Amino acid sequence: MKKFKNILILFFIFTFVICLTGCGKIQSNERGIIAVLDWAPNTNHTGLYVALTEGYFKDEGLNVKIIQPEEGTAEHLVASNSAQFGVSYQENVTFARAEGIPIVSLAAVIQHNSSGFASLTEKNITSPKDFENKKYGGWGSPLEEKTLRYLMEKAGADPDKIQIVTTGDADFFQTTGTGEIDYGWIFEGWDGIAAKLRGIELNYIDLGKEAEVFDYYTPVIITSEKMIEENEQLVQKFMSAIEKGYTFCIENPEAAAEILLENVPELDRELVIESQKFLAEKYQDDAPYWGLQKEEVWERYSTWLYENGFIENTIDVRKAFTNDYLTH
Repeated sequence: MKKFKNILILFFIFTFVICLTGCGKIQSNERGIIAVLDWAPNTNHTGLYVALTEGYFKDEGLNVKIIQPEEGTAEHLVASNSAQFGVSYQENVTFARAEGIPIVSLAAVIQHNSSGFASLTEKNITSPKDFENKKYGGWGSPLEEKTLRYLMEKAGADPDKIQIVTTGDADFFQTTGTGEIDYGWIFEGWDGIAAKLRGIELNYIDLGKEAEVFDYYTPVIITSEKMIEENEQLVQKFMSAIEKGYTFCIENPEAAAEILLENVPELDRELVIESQKFLAEKYQDDAPYWGLQKEEVWERYSTWLYENGFIENTIDVRKAFTNDYLTH
């Protein structure tokens, strides 16, 4: 665990310095705004593409370009002003702030964690207790192992009977289909939908419902403290457009899916449409308005990360997120 923690610290410091010295060429102005995704485009990002295509950014006087992170991460591109806004996750924001990298979460894209552990039904894995002596396929992160062990202990299982296979970015359906692994960590709104479309029956263990501490925000919209301090009006305009984009997704999921496909035509059409329908009910869910973030959610997970040695310092969660730029 200590080795992982030290590697994590070095990674953040090293990449942050690189971005500060080599990436910070884009100026924060209304003529050209960069929004960087966390990963390849998918339905988590549809609200951004809607804001772009429907002219919500333009209405705010913003010229926005959506990019994927080719070098560095969204967090470091935003912290170095190589991008003014980005898509991240609560845990990444927590890691960054624990190392003094001043990024801020502006909105929760999805109100509750929509990821969990999936397996073919014939594996009979219906609870973390069933993880005993079953092969989990993941990215090889100590955070994954600690999450699994926590869930197993909570369910009364023996965490020492965990088996982990590092599969990296290998396809979940391929690795489960060949028997290389018994279960994996998926997003219900993407691989879960894909399984239904393929006629594959899965058992699914909802992470956030299994343990409240893991009902954290993933993904989130981020910016930097510097952007807020120096160009708060721009932040407000950007978030106004984004909020309209995700409201459109909630109210018009099929039309929103078509907009995403228009911008990213290589995506699977049926999967995008069904995923968009699924997320239309998840973006806001039980919150009084889209994007809302609660202090207790941030506090709960950051405390867990600290207590389990993933961050050396506790963070002031009140500085890690804000709801101030949502128009509720």
